[in-house]
Amino acid sequence: MIIENREALLKEREAAREELASYKCRILVCAGTGCVASGSEKIYQKMVELCQDLEGVSVEFQKDVPHIGTVKTGCQGICELGPLVRIEPYHYQYVKVQEDDCAEIFQRTVLNEEPVERLFYKKGGKAYPTPDEIPFIAKQTRIALENCGKFDAESLDEYIASGGYEALSKALFDMTPEDVLNEVDKSKLRGRGGGGFPTGRKWKQVAAHKDVAEHFVVCNGDEGDPGAFMDGSVMEGDPYRLIEGMTIAAYATGAQNGYIYVRAEYPLSVARLRKAIRQAEEKGLLGDHILGTDFQFHMHINRGAGAFVCGEGSALTASIEGDRGMPRVKPPRTVDKGLWAKPTVLNNVETFANVPGIVLKGADWFKTIGTEGSPGTKTFSITGAIENTGLIEVPMGTTLREIIYDIGGGIKGGGDFKAIQIGGPSGGCLTKEHLDVGLDFDSVKKYNAIMGSGGLVVMDENTCMVEVARFFMSFTQRESCGKCVPCREGTKRMLEILERIVNGEGKLEDLDTLEELAAMVKNMALCGLGKSAPLPVISTLKTFRKEYEEHIVEHKCAAKNCTAMRKYVINPEFCKGCGKCAKNCPVGAITGVRKEAYHINPNLCIKCDSCRDNCAFDAVYVEY
Repeated sequence: MIIENREALLKEREAAREELASYKCRILVCAGTGCVASGSEKIYQKMVELCQDLEGVSVEFQKDVPHIGTVKTGCQGICELGPLVRIEPYHYQYVKVQEDDCAEIFQRTVLNEEPVERLFYKKGGKAYPTPDEIPFIAKQTRIALENCGKFDAESLDEYIASGGYEALSKALFDMTPEDVLNEVDKSKLRGRGGGGFPTGRKWKQVAAHKDVAEHFVVCNGDEGDPGAFMDGSVMEGDPYRLIEGMTIAAYATGAQNGYIYVRAEYPLSVARLRKAIRQAEEKGLLGDHILGTDFQFHMHINRGAGAFVCGEGSALTASIEGDRGMPRVKPPRTVDKGLWAKPTVLNNVETFANVPGIVLKGADWFKTIGTEGSPGTKTFSITGAIENTGLIEVPMGTTLREIIYDIGGGIKGGGDFKAIQIGGPSGGCLTKEHLDVGLDFDSVKKYNAIMGSGGLVVMDENTCMVEVARFFMSFTQRESCGKCVPCREGTKRMLEILERIVNGEGKLEDLDTLEELAAMVKNMALCGLGKSAPLPVISTLKTFRKEYEEHIVEHKCAAKNCTAMRKYVINPEFCKGCGKCAKNCPVGAITGVRKEAYHINPNLCIKCDSCRDNCAFDAVYVEY
């Protein structure tokens, strides 16, 4: 049914809230990608079956008490502890739920209101029954992720019940497009995709092209950084907030069409966005005469082909147009000539997800969060050597120490923190000396890093920083579009040097060459991705130069990671002379006489580990 005006939206919200209030209990099964990979779909199906068996018909359609609903939510955040299940209204958060646990949860909690304490999150002997008590969640401030994990990720009615589309209603009926532009500009919201460009300024530049009839709004949901899944979680868990934010942007800038560019590796995001767009169109919240006004806005989805470079604005718009995704020389900028050479607003998912809150609560409210230069919050995905991996949202200016130890639970296994890679493959490393530095757009630039989209990879003392630089350089070199020589050739030469170093074949002068190449690529590459590609090398060379020198001079990897630095040795005291290691060596590097200790020729050894695998007496060991 079409929502024809503001009053109809209020009635729709009231009806949706009454429907939710009629439930005796709701089973919220996390259906974010992480939990789905851990088996949450089976848990959802089992819970649905248990509900159906209760009265012989699906309780999702019955009106008699007990009225119980089982729904799929977006990411509930604590990915390390999935699959996750919440039971409302008791607010119980169950972790590591398995299919065999469903019957007990249903019988004890759903029917009898009793907790299943063994499924609570526990740390230090203490149990945390509700999500608000779990430090990982309690220490967050959520704006973009506010609704993720709290309601059905595929229900427009539940989004409206939570206050959804109230911001769009306010914009259309209480504000002019200029009012919206001024409020977003006043909020100092900066683009969350990496560069941190002021969003309001960008929107005003697009709106200023009044001589051009057609404008576009484009959302960058490509998110190609290894270890980053923030935008994907918003698209999966709260697609309606993204759509509402884009619709407000269209109203403010005079756009009639919008495009969401989603990486093909996010099939769940694509499916939920398509469903959300269809539902919004059916309700009259997208299309012509939105909420009975003359405002019109149509949305489309484009799937990326997996090219990292399409995260760059001009390459992304080229891909939407059907061309090969390659950056172009600027100016002209996207705000002047973007999609099909028309003025285009281009922001990432998280940026648009912040817009409804700013319009509804005001710029002054938004600026009370975060720092003066970077107001609001930032979403991060925490992965690597940390106790609690997952998705978080914290105020700008939050320190690494708070993120790693207070929220993340510290280094996995009680190890020592060494560094954290921020900003993905085009970012840089922050170390122990940066633990108390507040993270915002301006602070990280001082340390040869960027905020990026928000991927955080935590590393402990067992991480080789030279290998880290090689890994990220391998990624960026492989993903280079090849259009400009500095990026195409410069990253290739840098990768060759890094590979020589980790293989024990480097020279000290290679370090000077690396620095020269890094400076050249950073200053001369065509696009932002190319300019930031050398940052992992620059930051690790500055902070961990000793590790580079150890690899070159001593042929030593202190982290014991680099295979080429290993030396396989047979302990004569343990060796029984059985010859099994020699028999299984693929290159004939092991010689000896039966019943006497064997020997490994280091010049022939390819370090395949076959000798250790086949030794029954633990006589083979590795020296570094």
